[in-house]
Amino acid sequence: MLFPAITAFYGSLLALIYAGLASWVIAGRVTKGALFGDGGDDAMMRRVRCHANFIEYVPIILILIGLYEGASGSPTLVRVLLVVLLVARILHPIGMFAAANTPRQFACRGGGIILTLAVLNIAALALLIRVA
Repeated sequence: MLFPAITAFYGSLLALIYAGLASWVIAGRVTKGALFGDGGDDAMMRRVRCHANFIEYVPIILILIGLYEGASGSPTLVRVLLVVLLVARILHPIGMFAAANTPRQFACRGGGIILTLAVLNIAALALLIRVA
């Protein structure tokens, strides 16, 4: 098994995004005085959900892609999946704060989650095929 260097690089970039999201939630909690939950504030709820949505998807996807890369999977596929994941995870919070029912909301929020789910499914299938 090879060291998944490509996944490690993009995983580090994604960790920095996660740290930014966590800091954004913490700053909101301090500003709003909402130490638990969202304090009934819509913007705070959106911050919390952006942060939570990230952590719900990114770790399992990184594990799948890292295993695929470590099993000598295609470096091109690894890079493409990770670049798409990076873009998707940047788009999602932008869409969460876009005005309701606007093209920006649909493109960013919808596009972000569709791309995230596509990467999840492709990574899972690629790994299954690789190890079968």
